[in-house]
Amino acid sequence: MREQSGRSLIEIISVLAIGGFMIAASYSMYNSINAKQKRIIASEEIKTIAEKTQTLLQYSGYQNVSVDFLIESGAIENNKAPIGGQDWSVTSNFDGTEFSINLVNLTFDECAYFTTKKLDWAEKIKINGFESSDSALCMKSGENTISFISK
Repeated sequence: MREQSGRSLIEIISVLAIGGFMIAASYSMYNSINAKQKRIIASEEIKTIAEKTQTLLQYSGYQNVSVDFLIESGAIENNKAPIGGQDWSVTSNFDGTEFSINLVNLTFDECAYFTTKKLDWAEKIKINGFESSDSALCMKSGENTISFISK
């Protein structure tokens, strides 16, 4: 009788299962690294916007600050949000002594990242309308708003 060599169906399925697990794990790791990199880049962009806004508005006061004003003055190139939804804004308070950079539609992870990260240029942070640096105010729904307030 002739001997047969080869793999059994169980062995093939096991190899495919291990391969599938490795692909899923590497995809998850890639997404995690990509999200972290986006947050770091957004943080730097927000800092740059704040610095340019402070420099630009030292001479004219904070009454007319907006994203459109910053674009017209050349401080920023376009109205694309650094992170989150596209309805972001830059506003000033009623007496013109401080301004805020407001990001909307942030995910829970993005909200938690910005609330735990120490921003040396922001005097205060408002999370969903409450002044705090506690990530417990971030909602799981992905409809978070953060305002970075600077003088």
